[in-house]
Amino acid sequence: MKFKFLFAILIFSHLFISAQNIKRIDNSFINADSLTNKIKYLIDVAHVSGMAVSVFNNNEAVYSKTFGWADIQNKISLAQNSEMYAASLAKMVFAYVVMQLIQEKIIDLDKPLVEYLSKDLTDYELSGYGKGYQDLKNDNRYKKITARMCLTHTTGFPNWRWFESDEKLKIKFDPGTRYSYSGEGLYLLQFVIEQITGIDYESICQQRVFKPLLMDGTSMVWQNSFEKNICYGYTANGPVKVKRRKEANCAGSMTTTPEDFTKFFTAFINHKNITEKNFELMTNTQVRIKSKAQFGQLAKIDSTDNDNIQLSYGLGVGVFYTPFGRAFFKEGHDDGWAHYSICYPDKKIAVIIMTNHDNGESVFKELLAYTIGDIYTPWRWENYIPYDKKMEK
Repeated sequence: MKFKFLFAILIFSHLFISAQNIKRIDNSFINADSLTNKIKYLIDVAHVSGMAVSVFNNNEAVYSKTFGWADIQNKISLAQNSEMYAASLAKMVFAYVVMQLIQEKIIDLDKPLVEYLSKDLTDYELSGYGKGYQDLKNDNRYKKITARMCLTHTTGFPNWRWFESDEKLKIKFDPGTRYSYSGEGLYLLQFVIEQITGIDYESICQQRVFKPLLMDGTSMVWQNSFEKNICYGYTANGPVKVKRRKEANCAGSMTTTPEDFTKFFTAFINHKNITEKNFELMTNTQVRIKSKAQFGQLAKIDSTDNDNIQLSYGLGVGVFYTPFGRAFFKEGHDDGWAHYSICYPDKKIAVIIMTNHDNGESVFKELLAYTIGDIYTPWRWENYIPYDKKMEK
């Protein structure tokens, strides 16, 4: 009897310790309370309005907390059900959807997208994000573009046409030959999928992701129900006007909550509703990245800066390699919003960081190292300048 009692205490103690500690990729541990204190310190010293953090051990969330404000003026705290603009985290959801369609043989990774259309791509009259493809009439290279090229950002398109001086869509290099981040490429794939299925993208997401995963606070278009839990993004100049998007854009129209995105990420890293083979395909190298930076003029310059981690892109996510196995990541950024997610699949360890402030990115380097021991994320390539470096300037 005494032995059983001691054994029960031992088991209980082990469970209690496990619940209070978080395992990092190097097999070291941090205490959950120390992580909470670290986050509170970082958002204070870097002047970040709000932050949500979820840490995963064994592919399950073992730490999930929110900090700071969703609405500074009205003193409303950021909560698990706060409606946050997901920015480019939406692209990972899109890749997850596309992989389902691929395994169901609804679309093929390497078949030219134009072959799925009932008429020439440049003959479609479109409005909204797409605005049509008439600008490509004299450049037949669009006929080579495939789903794989869209998901690996190798279509040759710019990020968005409206960033161009003339706001026209151009193919800047031969499709399939170079990585260059492009929302336009993903939106083209969305358009083709909508033509193939006859279903709008918002409905596709509801059917395949949001409803099955019980993500009631998530949509690709703004819902009236979001108003009661509204979260504002912040810049140095104050709050950013909430964009109540009425058109679904796979590259960045999603509104979600910290709780909902944690549900999605849990399903994704456990490859729920996609095969293990397709998960491996998504999260391994499809194309190497040689650019000195992800955006700006340095994106046009090749460099060996990230050869040591073999910086690459998979299908919808970035990829790099470390002594602890490969890692895959997806970020999100817009004025007032800064997010980052990363997973080490061999270790089954991951973290999601969501913030509603431009300054959020300035704590990513330090927070990633503290939470899971990730010192490999290419923060210079991402332009995640640490807050203490910014202060030096």
